[in-house]
Amino acid sequence: MAALTDVITPSDLKQVSGLQFFARSVVEGFCSGLHTSPHKGFSVEFKQHRPYVPGDEIRRIDWKVFGRSDRYYIREYEEETNLRCHILLDASGSMAYQGDGDQDKFTYAKRLAACLAYLMMMQQDSVGLVTFDTEPRSFIPHRSRTSHLSVLMKTMEETETGGETELAGTFRTLVPRLHRRGLVVIISDCFGDVAGMLKSLAHLRHRGNEVLVFQIWDRDELEFPFKKWTRFVNLEDDDHMRLVDPATIRKSYLANLERFRDDLQRGCRGHRVDLVPLVTDQPHAEALSRYLASRMRR
Repeated sequence: MAALTDVITPSDLKQVSGLQFFARSVVEGFCSGLHTSPHKGFSVEFKQHRPYVPGDEIRRIDWKVFGRSDRYYIREYEEETNLRCHILLDASGSMAYQGDGDQDKFTYAKRLAACLAYLMMMQQDSVGLVTFDTEPRSFIPHRSRTSHLSVLMKTMEETETGGETELAGTFRTLVPRLHRRGLVVIISDCFGDVAGMLKSLAHLRHRGNEVLVFQIWDRDELEFPFKKWTRFVNLEDDDHMRLVDPATIRKSYLANLERFRDDLQRGCRGHRVDLVPLVTDQPHAEALSRYLASRMRR
């Protein structure tokens, strides 16, 4: 079995260990945890009063309210529960791109996924993993046992990139398998049809899931720094372009990139999906820490 530190370093573990991830929306789970549940119970946070009806437990009557109103009211509370987190990891060919940095996008994505899985499981949440390209390649059901981390790490380590990106179809396939609402974390470069992807994200949101997208970039993709004649290769189908002068396509490339990013950002905002761009030259544990800090402030 893969060891945890085969995917993330002791430094990552130290940095992530002090973090917490709270769900923004209600979730459904089986045991007491950190997140708000849609089911009313006897936990710590008061929700509302309601009139007493025969059969209610007398110990739940709010006697202070009775003293003021001479009427019986029951105190209801919100129950806190554990979170079901499904990590969707893009293993398509485009994730293999590596510029001048020391890791390709997929390695960065795996390390980010490992940090997030470790964080979730340390707070007793359950985590599952899906790897995909044109379709789901592996589906690891969510579990909260500490030993489950090794299963997730082994799957990540054994997964290689290949195939075209097909986000919309993958998400449509997965929705019926997510039986309870929870958190869906997508780690991908999001290349592909934006409209189809947004439609699938809307479906996930409609089912009551909170959706978070970490979009992985290499610095080359954002800045297009190429100056010499270059041969570009499509990593998803090995289609080779002829040698080109980057100066002749740089303007149109950057214009298309801006449209793509604007369409995706606007669509995610409209569906209340967090879109978090990350670049592979940013330390992944630090980037996750900064996102969680900003999330808490919001």
